[in-house]
Amino acid sequence: MKGSVDTIAAEAALLPADQRLALAQRILSSVEPPGSVETEWDAEIRDRIGRYDAGGVKSVPAADALAEANRRLRR
Repeated sequence: MKGSVDTIAAEAALLPADQRLALAQRILSSVEPPGSVETEWDAEIRDRIGRYDAGGVKSVPAADALAEANRRLRR
């Protein structure tokens, strides 16, 4: 491979932010195994929506959820 990791990183740092992000996503996706985290999150989201639609879970106002999260983080 031409160039070292440091050389490639230095050249990538010259790219605009959106292109650096696209490059980072390409590099990460090249090492993720099939059934990646993204695929698993998609399945989790579908499952949660299904449980909500079926009435298996109740919704909570965002302000209440954030207040509870802050309370737990302060323990």
